[in-house]
Amino acid sequence: MALRFKDLHVGNYGAVMGLAGLGLTARVAATVFPGVVKAPAYFTELWVALGLLALVVLVIAYTIKLVQHPEQVGEDLTAPSLLGFCGAFPVGMTLVAGGVAPYWPLLGNILWWVGVGLLVSLQVWGVCRLLAGGIELGELNGGWFILLVGGIVVPGPGLLLGHDEASHFLFGVSASIAPVLAGLLAVRAAIAAPLPEALRPTWFIFLVPPSLIYANGIALFPGFQPLENLYFLALVLAGALLVYARNFLRWPFAPAWWSFTFPLDALAYAAARYAQDHPAPLWRALAAAALALATLFVAIVLLRTLRSAASRRG
Repeated sequence: MALRFKDLHVGNYGAVMGLAGLGLTARVAATVFPGVVKAPAYFTELWVALGLLALVVLVIAYTIKLVQHPEQVGEDLTAPSLLGFCGAFPVGMTLVAGGVAPYWPLLGNILWWVGVGLLVSLQVWGVCRLLAGGIELGELNGGWFILLVGGIVVPGPGLLLGHDEASHFLFGVSASIAPVLAGLLAVRAAIAAPLPEALRPTWFIFLVPPSLIYANGIALFPGFQPLENLYFLALVLAGALLVYARNFLRWPFAPAWWSFTFPLDALAYAAARYAQDHPAPLWRALAAAALALATLFVAIVLLRTLRSAASRRG
């Protein structure tokens, strides 16, 4: 079956986040946090390169979708179940920016600023869409974290590129929205109909706010130790989510499976950051285990994606 660009799901941009995020996390663990987690360059840079490749391929494919099926792109930007995933494009762009910055700073800066501009624009649109009403609680999913809380991701590469003020701004906006949105989605999980199995990986996005508000918050506000409590919350959430997803291999494969990947990258980054400040054997072991878990899930989802793409072309 030939690839139909009309059916290209905007959630596929989660691949960019998962791949580039793993490379950046492993790079940080290997260089900034020596002795915590060691990863060779051929491991870290492979995932960064795959993230860049995924971004290029998806931008081309989605541009074709925009030209051939503009009405479907319009649905991505308006349907409550899809709109949140639109944030994966600009957030993924900022992660790739951090990946290429050591090799090509100009390209890194361009990608970061374009990603930031798109993210803020989409956040404004997302808030307007919520205020317009007409959204049923069951239509919301973890993808809305990517859109409205994605600003907590961009300070990682932003600080690397020297954009301190912009990073503070984006972090502040998204960190402020995070508890409100988390409460709303928790209510949705408790009282609305369960998500279809193909969308259940999106609950893993709950790991991102506590992991990165802690890890990037410490970078932006050094010495503010109360943020460490969020890392502890992330560990408990990770345990609950892994139990919840214990049969995930039986779930039907879909682009939402990429929602497993970046949240586990974020947890691994937070674990490495905590182990730097608390170099006890337990925390170092947790950092290594978190990185291994993130790598395992990225590899599984990447292989499933390639196999699914090959079957459609067959």
